Parts: sequence; C-alpha cells; structure tokens
Amino acid sequence: MVNKNFWKPIIHSSTALVLLTTLNTAWPLVSLAQSRLQSKVNSASSSLFTDYLLGGGDRIRVNVFEAPEYTGEYQIPPGGEINMPLIGSIPVSGLTTQQAADEIARRYARFLKRPLISVNLLAPRPINIFVAGEVTRPGSYSLSLQGTGGNNPGVQYPTVLAALTTAEGVTLAADVTKVQLRRKVGRSGEQVVNLNLKEITQTGRIPIDITLRDGDTIFVPTATDFNVAESRNLFAASYAASRTAPRKVAIIGQVDRPGSYFLGGNDSAGLPTLMRAIQLSGGITSQADVRNIKIRRPTRTGKEQTLNINLWELLQNGDSNQDVVVQEGDTIIVPTVTQVNRAEVTRLAATTLAASRTAPRRVAIIGQVFRPGSYLVAAGGGNDSGNDSGGLPTVMRAIQLSGGITSQADVRNIKVRRPPTRTNKEQTLNINLWELLQTGDLDQDVVVEDGDTIIVPTATEVNTAEVTQLATTTLSPATIKVGVVGEVKKPGVTDLQPNSSLNQALLAAGGFNDARASSSSVDLVRLNPNGTVTKRAVKVDFSKGINEETNPILRNNDVIVVNRSVLARTGDALGAVTAPLAPIFSVISLFRLLGL
Repeated sequence: MVNKNFWKPIIHSSTALVLLTTLNTAWPLVSLAQSRLQSKVNSASSSLFTDYLLGGGDRIRVNVFEAPEYTGEYQIPPGGEINMPLIGSIPVSGLTTQQAADEIARRYARFLKRPLISVNLLAPRPINIFVAGEVTRPGSYSLSLQGTGGNNPGVQYPTVLAALTTAEGVTLAADVTKVQLRRKVGRSGEQVVNLNLKEITQTGRIPIDITLRDGDTIFVPTATDFNVAESRNLFAASYAASRTAPRKVAIIGQVDRPGSYFLGGNDSAGLPTLMRAIQLSGGITSQADVRNIKIRRPTRTGKEQTLNINLWELLQNGDSNQDVVVQEGDTIIVPTVTQVNRAEVTRLAATTLAASRTAPRRVAIIGQVFRPGSYLVAAGGGNDSGNDSGGLPTVMRAIQLSGGITSQADVRNIKVRRPPTRTNKEQTLNINLWELLQTGDLDQDVVVEDGDTIIVPTATEVNTAEVTQLATTTLSPATIKVGVVGEVKKPGVTDLQPNSSLNQALLAAGGFNDARASSSSVDLVRLNPNGTVTKRAVKVDFSKGINEETNPILRNNDVIVVNRSVLARTGDALGAVTAPLAPIFSVISLFRLLGL
C-alpha cells in the first residue's frame, strides 16, 4: 500500500504520524477528483461539456508550491503522459487542468503534506474537427487555439461559425435551423446539440455559437423544403459560401442560347441570381413559361432539391424573393408555355428577361402582302439590315417589310405559325390586327421569333369601308399602283397615294386624249379576293367628289380602260379599209406632180 523503503529514513514516530495524517487527508482529494470527472460524464446529456481537456500537443506548467524544485513545464506527448520528479509518469490526456492538478496532488500526497498543485495551459494544441453535410468543402480540419493561463482563462476556442467559414461556408441547400454539434464524451459516449443558425441571420446576435473541442463533428443537414424568401438571407449570412466565387450553372428550355454559364458575384451586375443566368443565356423566348421555372439543385445526400420559381410574380408585383441566388451545379429549366397569352408575350418582350430587342430575327410572310418572302425583322423594322432601333420586331413590322397588305387581305384572321421547340409542338397564334387598329389593342401586335411564318389570308368578302380605312394605315403600302390604259396622254402604271380616286388616276395619266377618248365613261377592271375579275363602266364626272358611282376609291392593281370615242373608232375603221389602197393613191399623186 505504501512503499516500505519510504519509511526507512523516518526516525521519529511523531514525524510518521504527521505523514500518515497527510496520506489520510489526500485520499478524500482523490475521491473528490474521481467523482467530479464521473459527474461530467453523467451530465453530458443535459448540458454541453465545455471544459478544455488536455491532450497530446498541449504545453502545460505544473506548479508544486510546497516543493518548487518539482515545478516545471511539460509538452504532453501523443501518449498523454508526463513524467514528473519523484512520482514518475502521470496520464493527463482527457483531463481538465483542474482534474490533472488533483491527480498530481494525489500522487504527491504520498510524499508531501497537503500538496498544493496547479496546472496552467501555456500553449493549447490545435484541435481536429470534422465538418459534414451541406458545406462547400466537407472534411477534416485542424483549428488553432489561442491564449494561456490558469485552467482555461484567456483561451480562445474556435467556434461553430469559424469552422463553417473554414469549410468555405454552407451551401444554399442547407437547413441551418437544424445544424448538429456532436461531441464525444468519455470513451464511447456522444453528446448531440442542435443549433439554429437562422437566429444569427435574423437577430445578428450569436448566443448559440458554441466553442469547439477536439474531436467535435459539425453536421449541416439538407433542407427538405425550400423557402425563396430565406434563400437570399442565407446567401448574405457570414457563414454562407463565398459571394464572389464563380459558379457554373446549366440553363435549358425556352432561352435563346441553352448551355452552361459561369456567374460571379463580384461585378457590377450584382448577385448571381436566376435572372442574371437567364440574361447570360440570351433571354427567354416568347414560348417561355416564366410562372413555372424550376431549378434542380444537387445536395450532399446525392439527391436533388427542386425549386419552383414564379418570375411573373417578380415582374408584376416586385417579389424579389423569386429571383433566387443560384448555386454551383444548379440546372435551370425554363419550360414551354402550354397556351400563349399575347398580352403576356408583349409585356415580357419589354423586360430584361427577354431576348435581345435589337437582334434581327428571320421570318417568312406569305399570303396577301405585296412581296411575300423571307425577311429579317429587327427593332424599328424599317429595313432588312437589322440596324434599326426603337420599337419591337412585331408582326406589323414584318408586314411593312413585305410591302404591306393588299386590298384582299383578311387582317382579322392573320396567323403566326411558330416552329416546334425542344419541348413542344408547333404553335399557332391567331392575330386580329383589325382589333389593334380599332381599339388600340397592342397585344395583337405580337413580337415575332426566329423561324416564324406569318400568314395573311384572303378575305372571303370585302367590306368597302374597311378597305378604305386600311388603306390609310401603316399596314398598307405607302403607294398603290394603278394601270391607266387606252386614250390618255400618258398611258401606263401610275403610283398613287392610298385612297386615291378614279379621277385622280386619270389626271395623273395626263387626262383624256381629247381627239380620240370617250370621256363620258371608262371601264374599271378589278381583281377580286376570290380570284375572279370584274369589269364595270364608270361614268366620269370631274365635278363630283369621291363616290362609288362616278369617282370610286381605287385599290392597288386596279386597271382603268379609257375607250375610243365613236368618231375615233369610225376613223380607225376607215383607215383600216383604205390602208391597202394607199400605194395606188400614192402613184396617182406622183403622176400628177410629173404632169403625166
């Protein structure tokens, strides 16, 4: 029980009695130290064990106040035992500084009377922790401690937030309300503490930022539900992944240039959001369904999160939460709308979501236009070069490029055939430009897309009043062509302003040939929408204004025939009869001149 050799130097019994008393008083100290250590283990389930535990790599100072010669500094080796004078090897790994002091006191109690021992931490060792789950770089990390003195005074321990920052922050798929800190207790025990980092984001206070100990594990779970409002808050948190780090995302569906793109957060464009990704891809097409955009986000569990985004809500009501921040590996899907809403298409075309407003797009236009064919329609639409500015590349601009509608056009039933897409069949848009002209419904003048075919059908029945109105609009050509043939001074094709009358056409042709023209009436020849040709006699009266009987409004490609008068026809007939006798009369006239 007590080393017999120790008693040999002792001569006086009184001295022996004192030493025995010292030993007897030391044993309660031993029991106290053991009970304190055991209580820490038992209470681990109710409160987090936070005392610093010594381990290999720590540098400590052991003060033996009764015997200063035994005082010294020690570097705890990996095995966790230090070798002290007189008492030899003492295991201190896994003990607090107070527990280590109690254990050393227990050992020295065999040699010293009521030994007073203190253990001071001079240089704490780095602690090893593991960060798992929804962080940018999961793995093992070695974190340094700072501070010296006493049991723990002045020691600054790494915190949960510092560890998350070292792991380059949490991902946007993280559930920061259920972060777990797992701490080993004893040889086989484990303590789990749930942390709600959202409180830090909301309040700015850090009441839950628990300090770490060697062997701790931080686990950040994957969120089961996605809240668009909290996404931006998480992105702005101090423990989130770097804002400026570039991130690669893929974008597919109804955008101008599907593919993968890098987004950064350190330029003038602002946050790396969904709208920025769409803008990089050239913008949405007119078939995009912006109410049902989806973001597929990979998680650390190997599964995917699916985020449902409604950018129409952002555009209409300013809900900026819909413009979520994207993350590395996100796939953005812009679906095809099942039914085109012309009003929405027009509004979307004017937003920053849409494809370039000035980029020319190739369309075909057929039917009742003056120059059917293929055209490049750009903003402004004034020419085929794509350099115009102002306005949108719409159906009306395409019609203007094709020379305008003919008088046989049915502007109530224009169709725009949109070619099949990657995810949808061919679409047909029904356009009523008469509604636009009458009520100002700009939604009818839809923005064209590359590959569109515009069909201007033939009217089954022509309304004269409507034709007259259409002739004054920008849908019609700037001039119409009317043929004036027969007995006029300048026969041929004449360019006239739309809504010009028959009298104006006759005057433009130089007027009647007075010696030969039948000036009382002319024939008006017109090509009808159904392909038939009509011819009617119109009495000419230059004193009358525009009216259907004597001075009708002309349409493009009308032909006016000015017939010969009766006298001119008779003269022409006689000329035809006497024409064969002309040589004989010429010979007789010659003989008379010669006096023969």
